This record gives sequence, C-alpha cells and structure tokens, in this order.
Amino acid sequence: MIWNESIECMDRASLRKIQSIRLHKTVERVYHDTPFYRRKMQELGITPDDIQSIDDIVKLPFTTKYDLRDNYPFGLCAVPMSQIVRIHASSGTTGKPTVVGYTRKDLSVWAECLSRAFTAYGAGKSDIFQVSYGYGLFTGGLGAHAGAENIGASVIPMSSGNTAKQITLMHDFGATVLCCTPSYALYLADAIVDSGLPRDEFKLRIGAFGAEPWTERMRRDLETKLGIKAYDIYGLSEVAGPGVGYECECQHGTHLNEDHYFPEIIDPVTLEPVAPGETGELVFTHLTKEGMPLLRYRTKDLTALHYDTCPCGRTLVRMDRILGRSDDMLIIRGVNVFPTQIESVILEMPEFEPHYLLVVDRVNNTDTMELQVEVRPDFYSDEINKMLSLKQKLGSRLQSVLGLSVNVRLVEPRTIERSTGKARRVIDNRRMD
Repeated sequence: MIWNESIECMDRASLRKIQSIRLHKTVERVYHDTPFYRRKMQELGITPDDIQSIDDIVKLPFTTKYDLRDNYPFGLCAVPMSQIVRIHASSGTTGKPTVVGYTRKDLSVWAECLSRAFTAYGAGKSDIFQVSYGYGLFTGGLGAHAGAENIGASVIPMSSGNTAKQITLMHDFGATVLCCTPSYALYLADAIVDSGLPRDEFKLRIGAFGAEPWTERMRRDLETKLGIKAYDIYGLSEVAGPGVGYECECQHGTHLNEDHYFPEIIDPVTLEPVAPGETGELVFTHLTKEGMPLLRYRTKDLTALHYDTCPCGRTLVRMDRILGRSDDMLIIRGVNVFPTQIESVILEMPEFEPHYLLVVDRVNNTDTMELQVEVRPDFYSDEINKMLSLKQKLGSRLQSVLGLSVNVRLVEPRTIERSTGKARRVIDNRRMD
C-alpha cells in the first residue's frame, strides 16, 4: 500500500523541481531569520540568490551537532518561540542536549512521513499500535504515536519499560503493530515466552523497529520469535525523529522522504560528494521545516544511496542499512572495526543469542578487545571442551571478518544487561585515560 502515491512515485525530474524550489525558500528563510546561517553564508561569500537549484546545495555550509550545542537552546530557531508548539531534545549524554523546535506545520509534516512508513508496512486504520519507544524529549514515542493516529489506527501509548505490563496489554488489547528498538523487541520476545501466555494468542503482525543499527539476521530472529514482519524505520532527533526513512514491502533499502529531507552522501574526510551507490557519510538538509531548518546536517551515519526505481513502484531514493557511525567506528591496532560487523558474525551462528558486550581496553600500550556473548540455552554446557570448541569457533570467524584477534568470553543466557531503549553494546575504556 502507498499513502501518498503522487509524491512517493513521482518522476525524479519533477521531484528535483520541487526540491529546488523548496531549497531556495529554506535558504532564504534561514539567511534572514537565523543569524548563525547568515554569518556562515556571508563567510562563504554566498547569498540566497546563489541557490537556484538543488544542485547548488554543495555551495552551502555544513551543520554539525556541535553547532546545535553552541547555539543551545533556541539559537537556531527560524521563528519566534510563540510559533514553536513542541520541543524535543537528545539525551545529552556527552554534553548539552541538542534541542529541536517544531511548529504546527512541522508536526503535520512529520506525521505525514510516518503515515507513509506505516502504510508501506501494510498497517491501516484497523490496526492497534503498541508504541513502546520512550515518550518525552526523545522523538520516538510521540513521533510514532502521531503517525499511527494520522492513518486512523488505535494507539496504546505504552512508552518503554514495565515489561510485564507491556506483555499483558499486548495480549489483552490485541496489539497488531509493535514500535520499539530492535533490542527491546528481542527482550519482549523472551518475556512473552516467560509469561506462559501462548504466542498464538497474540495478534502481532508488524514490527516497526529503529533508533539503533540492526542486522538482517536480527530481523529474521525477531520475525521468528514474534511471528511478525519486521521493518526498519529511520530517523534522528535533529532532523525529525522516526519517519525520515522507511522500508517498503520489498525490504530492499530504506526509502527517504526526500521531498522534506534532502539527502547527500559525502566523504567524511574530504567532505566532497561521492558517486551514487558509494558508501559515505549521510547529510540532510531540511526543505520544508519551519521551526529549526538545518542546512547540510552531518549525521555521522555511514551508508549509500540508490536512485533506481524500487520494485514497489516508489521512486524515492533508497538508503542501504546503516553500516555504523563514523564517530562510533573503533580503531583497534590500526584496523577500523564497527560493532555491526561483530553483531553480524554473532547472529549468523545459531549457537549464540543476539546479546553481547564489547569491552575495548589498552594494556601495555596495546589495544585489546573482549567480546562477552550469551550462548543459547540449547548450546550452553558445563563441559569445558564443548565450550572451548565454541569459543574457538567464534574467535576464528571474528578473526577472518575483522582481521583481528578477539578475546571471546562465553556467558550464560540472560546474564548481559538488557535495555528498554537503545542497547549499550560497546565499552571503550581507552577513552577514560
């Protein structure tokens, strides 16, 4: 199903015309109403008149998370506070939170984009959504809530946590769509087994999972355990939360709502654009945002874009799965390592649960990696030889994929701490020196 066929299936030439018109209007707005951008553009010697086409976007300055923090809290808003009706912010774990203001129109656009996503998943007004993303300053809960209501569905605003109640209401209310992080969905799957309630009494059929990277193997795991079709939903608080991008029924990449959020891929070192299909850092420019439009916001997410028409009929650009974040990349003994690479290895082996913790340290000026990973109950044993063999098997596979040796530590099922939000997968003790 397609929510807005006129946009989602528009020919690319017509779409670029819309993007060009909207970009010029956005640049004009921030030049006159946001002192930060006026100063940045003046430093580059450009005015709004220099931006007549979407191709001119490369002339514009980049924006980073540091710019948002330096202008905390409302320095990047392009409208008076009397027009801001909602404020969201990041967790702020590494400093001041990044704050984003929304006008009524911004919230309407956001709900429209989420409606496209949920419709692509096959959801409609007869569905019951259990929204188990956190509500509050985090964009996930309220964002998914508004999108579900916009398509006429019923919403259970659960938020995250209180897992026993989650399971009870999911069962009793007949929830058909689950919205949460993939790691929490796995936790809920285990909790359903523990509850003793027969899985065939649950009516779940769709999962909308995002806010953290996950793999195809984890998708299959979720689909098997929950009896659902699991879809990726992409977003980030600085741009619009969930709904910036979504998978369709083909699950052949994430369609980006590029009529509202224009994507580019750049080389994270040279900052130059890369060719279509090449991997680089994802950058977004708001085309319709009123409250706090951002120019060329560097997401740090590493991915690639594909512009051919999807078999579903949508012409909106498709994004590959996020490989990782350029600032999450670990450099271990000179080798680039992404946590998603390790997760892929774990999930391709049936002996392990998708729960792990990577501890990085430095001993005698040498980087070390210890991987703690849960063994599935069917494979966990008190026999030392069996566990040693399993440890060697995983270590050998990791060595072949990463080109590095990893100290594997096998742990009993359900011993690694679970999270109701974004799972913490890496502890890098080197940063504490």
